[in-house]
Amino acid sequence: MNFQMATHSEFETETCDFLIFGSGLAGLSLALKLAPLGHVMVLTKDPHLTSANSSWAQGGIAAVISSDDSFESHINDTMQAGAGLCRRLVVENTVYQAPDRIKDLVKWGVRFDKKPDLEFDLTREGGHSARRILHFEDHTGQEIHKTVLARCLDNPKIQFKTQHFLIDLLGTAQVSGAYIFDSVANRVKSFQSRFTVLATGGAGKVYLYTSNWSGATGDGIAAAFRAGADVANLEFMQFHPTCLYHPNARNFLISEALRGEGGDLINCKGESFMKKYHPMGSLAPRDIVARGIDAEIKKSGQPCVFLRMTHLSRTELESRFPVIFQKCLSLGIDMSVQPIPVVPAAHYLCGGIVTDEKGQTSIPRLFAIGETACTGLHGANRLASNSLLECLTMSHNLAQWLTDKQDQYPLSKTPASPWEYPTEKNDDEMIVIHHMWDEIRTLMWNYVGIVRSNKRLERAHHRLQNILAEVRDYYSNFSIHPDILELRNIALVADLTIQCALQRHESRGIHFNLDFPETLPAGKDTVISPHRKV
Repeated sequence: MNFQMATHSEFETETCDFLIFGSGLAGLSLALKLAPLGHVMVLTKDPHLTSANSSWAQGGIAAVISSDDSFESHINDTMQAGAGLCRRLVVENTVYQAPDRIKDLVKWGVRFDKKPDLEFDLTREGGHSARRILHFEDHTGQEIHKTVLARCLDNPKIQFKTQHFLIDLLGTAQVSGAYIFDSVANRVKSFQSRFTVLATGGAGKVYLYTSNWSGATGDGIAAAFRAGADVANLEFMQFHPTCLYHPNARNFLISEALRGEGGDLINCKGESFMKKYHPMGSLAPRDIVARGIDAEIKKSGQPCVFLRMTHLSRTELESRFPVIFQKCLSLGIDMSVQPIPVVPAAHYLCGGIVTDEKGQTSIPRLFAIGETACTGLHGANRLASNSLLECLTMSHNLAQWLTDKQDQYPLSKTPASPWEYPTEKNDDEMIVIHHMWDEIRTLMWNYVGIVRSNKRLERAHHRLQNILAEVRDYYSNFSIHPDILELRNIALVADLTIQCALQRHESRGIHFNLDFPETLPAGKDTVISPHRKV
């Protein structure tokens, strides 16, 4: 096998004060708040800066705005959805500062729908006891993301680099940056920083069916674990109950806001069924709705259920849900007269890299915020529309901490070692890599899905060990490529997810195991500390 050894003169290293991975809302809002403190570098593998789970969020962002609502109610709803695993102090921190974070968005130019009296038009979603969801039509995430991104692009202290793939983090006792693959220049380089922040989003692409963007491959979680950081609760992958069931729109989300506006789930016989599973019916928490749909699909043998919105007029639907309405119409579904075919899909990861409320991981100078972090806000199941809120609150907390502590952490003077990597390329082998990707995602969907069992989990774990060995071989012996890097990450995250699931001898929140259907009296996190390299 031929290896290329880069020399110091050939190996490029860039420096910055704050190195942020990910251009979703968590990374962007942090960049804006850190810009007055120094040079901020935002790295993303997306070529356009617009692809992120944040921009795909349809429903909205939760905050106590109305006088008919209360902080305690929002806290209780979050704790209830989290099924005994939420950290109350983190929940309180998030809920209490939510109105101020909305003010940040408005200050940055974000638009929200308003009523004729100019008050915010609040809607309600599953698990919420009040109308507290601010939204912009049915593409709130897109409105927020594009507005905040524009502010970042106008800031001279914030620098973006696209198509830069995270390989591994630099440092042992503490993180001092990262090795990066620049897929445009086709070379590895390093970035050194005073602080490194992972805002890489979730890992929905570990599953065959997902609402996530194509880059949600758990990169930050995998890199942090390889560097020595603890991860936790990866078994809690939230399955969104309603993704559009259509061969030409497999990843298109049908927002929970439709059920918030009276949408009703029906089976293939046209029967409303969710009241059988929860008193709140179609507005029950997502884990219960997803399991209810899964049960109805298995019972009927049909591939989907349906969401009925015919109680609203065509005009109302086009006005409130313009993107969803037009998407369905383009596929021959007129939601004003016929129900929408829907199925559950992997949507949001409630576990991740273990952090405190300011994003500090178990490794000094390494932080994680947004979906990639496990803060204790979501517990065993995320309450709807708390995700965009978490991006803002945790980035705010981290920015405050860094403002107070930054002078205590100078840039490392130790240069990064040059990167060793094979030069051999084999296009035929890339086909095998794609097959392995599909194999992992199918394995996770079939054995680590909405309803699990010990036998399914053990089978998945056994099969994945062979896949992991093959992934190590490809990573070690072939020229570096984005597909190999992402395969390496989803294989590790899949394995860690199964390990977490096998450790949990109960059913709680999103995680439902047929062999352990009861919930234990005391909830505990499933924490995994690194014990091997992948």
